[in-house]
Amino acid sequence: MIKRVFWMSIGITIGVIAVRRLSEARETLGPAGLNRAVGSATDTVHYFTDAFRDAMNQREGELRSALGLETTDTVAGTMSAARR
Repeated sequence: MIKRVFWMSIGITIGVIAVRRLSEARETLGPAGLNRAVGSATDTVHYFTDAFRDAMNQREGELRSALGLETTDTVAGTMSAARR
């Protein structure tokens, strides 16, 4: 009797886990899940490019100071102006 209860509880647990995983997979693979994934990837790329551009401006300022070039024009500023 105890063995049956044990195996029954194991079966129920596995069933609940399987149903939850299938529900998550269905939500992820649906249109809303796909939109969330694309939006997240887009945000990540946007944050990366902003961080890269900031670091590039900082390094360019350091190089200009080291070389004695004290102009306000920077490559990143020129690129940003060209995009507008």
